[in-house]
Amino acid sequence: MTTQPLLHTLPLFPLGTVLFPGGFLPLRIFEVRYLDMIGKCHKNGVPFGVVSVTQGTEVRQPGGPIGGAESFSSVGTLAVIREFETPQPGLMQIECVGTQRFRITRSELQKHGLWTADVEALPDDMALAIPEDLKHAADALRRLVETLEARRQAEGGDEDGMQLPFTKPYRYNDCGWVSNRWSELLPLEPALKQRLMELDSPLMRLELVSDLLGRNGITG
Repeated sequence: MTTQPLLHTLPLFPLGTVLFPGGFLPLRIFEVRYLDMIGKCHKNGVPFGVVSVTQGTEVRQPGGPIGGAESFSSVGTLAVIREFETPQPGLMQIECVGTQRFRITRSELQKHGLWTADVEALPDDMALAIPEDLKHAADALRRLVETLEARRQAEGGDEDGMQLPFTKPYRYNDCGWVSNRWSELLPLEPALKQRLMELDSPLMRLELVSDLLGRNGITG
């Protein structure tokens, strides 16, 4: 991941979810504004920005205003396209991976309902080993991944089986990676996921996730 400032204009994809660095994001795209945007990003090999919707919906309603009632968080994550398919005209299926967090400094609504923004990069999480009192979170995540991988193999293997919710490499001794994966998996409100994603301290994020795991009955 780069830690260089991003000072260019970035196309935005407001979604009703939060993308974390290292996260896996599959999308089915059928709105014209995003078909064009994603097609250009794929052709040019450039990322787009995923931001969490705070008002409105991620799919424009027929006859509704063009982005007029749409607002989103000021902090988002770059999404890099790693798989791209067009199974039929007017439909794209893509798989993305989250990379760099960014903060919006200025946003603009284009005439066809596409948002663009000037953004600056936020620092990557520092690599930080998990302290002993929080290792139960990593152990529980490891067991979950092993269960999902076994189920995937039983259902047809890598090609035809179920899709894991995140991608390798698995970094079970890294505070940021473990806390990000649990933040994606736990049944949390988008606003809480957003607050977790924005935290600068991966250790603090993991401490909060550990509390949330306890509330959900998940122990090491």
